[in-house]
Amino acid sequence: MDVRRLAAIDMYGTRGTVRRRRIILAEFLGGVVVMVALGSWLLASTNSPGTRAIGLWLVGAGLNYAPLAWYAIRLMRPGALDAELADVDTDRELRRYTVLQLWVFVPLSLVVFDTLIRRRGRTTAS
Repeated sequence: MDVRRLAAIDMYGTRGTVRRRRIILAEFLGGVVVMVALGSWLLASTNSPGTRAIGLWLVGAGLNYAPLAWYAIRLMRPGALDAELADVDTDRELRRYTVLQLWVFVPLSLVVFDTLIRRRGRTTAS
């Protein structure tokens, strides 16, 4: 899965409005900060195995938002999102990535996907 494309499609949505781009950027940044902070707090403040597991999950899922936030910041530059999605059927990609974004809930999955794509060189085949 191409995490950069996921960020781009999520930011574009159905119409690509500036308002949506800002909301999605805030969601990605907030996801990193809030989930990692809450997960870290749970890990540090409890001895319960169940609560620690939830804390670990929150940190791992929160870290998935880091590459999304990174790409969202880069795609906020004028023309960057349009260039990323040039010649892309955004309706088809939106349907596809709506399902694929569930990987956010698998701790560190997007971090791994992004690392693999960067190592191989960026491709659009996902």
